[in-house]
Amino acid sequence: MHKKGLIITIVFAMVGLCAMAQSAKDNARPKVGLVLSGGGAKGLAHIGTLKVLEEAGVQIDYIGGTSMGAIVGALYASGYSAHQLDSIFKSTDFTDLIQDNVPRGAKTFYEKEDSERYALSLPFENFKVSFPQAISGGQNIYNLLVQLLFHVKDVQDFGKLPIPFLCVATNVETGEEILLDKGYLPEAIVASGTFPSLFEPAEIEEQILIDGGVVNNYPIDHVKAMGADIIIGVDVQHDLATRESLSSATEILLQINNYRTVNDMKSKSKKTDIYIRPDIDEFSVIDFERGREIIDNGEISARAKMDQFVQIAEAQKSEPKPKKNIKLMDSLTINRMIIEGNDRYTRGYIKGKLRFNLSEKIAFEDLKQGINNLSATGNFKAIRYDLVSNGLGTDLILKLKEEPTKMFIKMSAHYDDLYKSAALINLTKKNFLMKDDVASFDFILGDHIRYNMQYYLDKGYYWSFGVNSRLTDFDADIDFSLIRGNFNVPDDPNIQRINVDVTDLTNQVYLQTVLQEEFAFVIGAEHKFINYSTRTLNQVDPEAEEGSQSANRRSNFENSNYFSAYSQIKLDTYDDKYFPTKGLLFDGDFHFYAFSSDYNKNFKEFAVAKAKLGGVFSLFHNLSLNLETEGGVKLGTSSVATFDFILGGFGNNFVNNFTPFFGYDFLSIPGNSYVKSYGRLDYRFAPKQHMLFSANIANVADDLFRTGDWFEEPNFIGFGLGYGFESFLGPIQLYYSWSPEVDNGNFFVSVGYWF
Repeated sequence: MHKKGLIITIVFAMVGLCAMAQSAKDNARPKVGLVLSGGGAKGLAHIGTLKVLEEAGVQIDYIGGTSMGAIVGALYASGYSAHQLDSIFKSTDFTDLIQDNVPRGAKTFYEKEDSERYALSLPFENFKVSFPQAISGGQNIYNLLVQLLFHVKDVQDFGKLPIPFLCVATNVETGEEILLDKGYLPEAIVASGTFPSLFEPAEIEEQILIDGGVVNNYPIDHVKAMGADIIIGVDVQHDLATRESLSSATEILLQINNYRTVNDMKSKSKKTDIYIRPDIDEFSVIDFERGREIIDNGEISARAKMDQFVQIAEAQKSEPKPKKNIKLMDSLTINRMIIEGNDRYTRGYIKGKLRFNLSEKIAFEDLKQGINNLSATGNFKAIRYDLVSNGLGTDLILKLKEEPTKMFIKMSAHYDDLYKSAALINLTKKNFLMKDDVASFDFILGDHIRYNMQYYLDKGYYWSFGVNSRLTDFDADIDFSLIRGNFNVPDDPNIQRINVDVTDLTNQVYLQTVLQEEFAFVIGAEHKFINYSTRTLNQVDPEAEEGSQSANRRSNFENSNYFSAYSQIKLDTYDDKYFPTKGLLFDGDFHFYAFSSDYNKNFKEFAVAKAKLGGVFSLFHNLSLNLETEGGVKLGTSSVATFDFILGGFGNNFVNNFTPFFGYDFLSIPGNSYVKSYGRLDYRFAPKQHMLFSANIANVADDLFRTGDWFEEPNFIGFGLGYGFESFLGPIQLYYSWSPEVDNGNFFVSVGYWF
């Protein structure tokens, strides 16, 4: 009897405990899950919704997102407030991020020249031209997210973030949906947003992933599975577009992708307790420049649900936890670097490009710069990296995906008043002879046949090695006084102007060391063959066979080989070669000419030194001032005039010591020494369009520095008024140039990159 009573007592106690547990569950704070869809720029509306949720006091317990929803959701889940996100996105240049514009300062001098010469570059393997998989590798976006999420870098389980989080991606090989709730957070959310054709596919754990919106653009079921009782969803997806709206490849791809997701939303919206669809149909997925309007529309749509949000906040019966003000990490110490995936490039090459020392505190911008240096080489399809604490500092785990294509065909076209019309076709081969090298050959067809061959072995921190060979050819009408008496040319008073053909073959071998990609020191040896000739003078070539046609057809007044040793010091931080807005420039060059075949029988050893110093400054919005000064001198007593300085004309890539000078035509002002100052105002009155005003002054004469005449009032002055346009072919520049010392002005035209 006693045992029976004890059993009854235990049963009643257990029933009571169960009832109390059920009562506690009924009174528990409801868990709120937030679902954020993908939608490109439209996803900025999520920020407006988050601002209203915070204002209402709603505590978010779980977040799930896709694509842009994954990016905004992950940042919020990591601890950023809605107002912080608003500030971050307002200050972000999305055009720069998406296009993966690598800063010019991240490129070596070889890479600068390479990127400023070609209008089109295509993979070329097995004599077949192909097209890149995507416009962008997403590198700039990844760099930014790594910095923004540095404070949660060691959280490998996304359920342990301040707000548990997940996102989805698509396996491009199988079409399967991939749930991403573990791993390295920046890598996961970039994978979720790799829109096909716009971004290169991501690779995580040997899976090739693209935008999660392809299979699940609104991951509501995953958020419910996390434990959410109430679902708040923000849907910024495109509806199916009309034919009038399908105006771009991006819009067509989005339409194809939306066939499935739009249909799925019919059932998913019904599962959503509070469904928010901002009024953003007028915006496209790439309207990032209208981000302010999109955020505002997201806020307006969310405010329509404010009463429901307040009810949820009251049901949660707890004070919302205030968001901490997360300070963006500006420095770190990397103790160890682990490199994965570098089969074709050495560790020294990669470390040399990164250009920072291990176990030393560096600015986060230095890390970004190093990654940009690697990206600028074009040798990697993707550069992903994890930053993980190791107790003493941070491990950098660098995961490289090398560009499998090693041969490229590149093309460009150009017109100017000196070289005339020209079309360039280039073949570039990386890993030509060994790791870390590149070989390039330009063949230039047009009014003058030219070529440019380069081989460069890039050793990063160490001395790099290069070989160049270049053939240049052009003709120009010049004043006869330029050559009278200098090249054993007869003094004919009846000749005022002559047409001169200039042929220059230059071969160089050199060593180069680079500091921070922007400063280089070069030493090398050079061979030049120079031929100056004309049909104007009826002079017999003394080296031609008697009676031959060539003996009377063309007169040579220079036809020599020259051998020299040279050194150069270069500093170039200009942000653009043609339309710079900031930066400094220094270019110093010294050539010692030791030997010559001596066509004119007047050779003695001599040297030529020249230097240019410049800077660009922003005066105010869209107006910049470029100031430069330069000078040169021939040292020694040699009477060789071949390497004298000759000023005049407009352009770049002149050979030898020909120097542009507004107000005068090409090859107008000679002397064995000169000083020149130059200034240009550049007003960008519309995107990629410039109004230009230039002025230059110079003293040019023989022995200018020995006589001290370079201190005198300038001998020459000129001005130029022009228009510039940044086209897909390269810069287009139109100038009217004049000088008070010359009766007639000159029009100069340049279309495309100079080469």
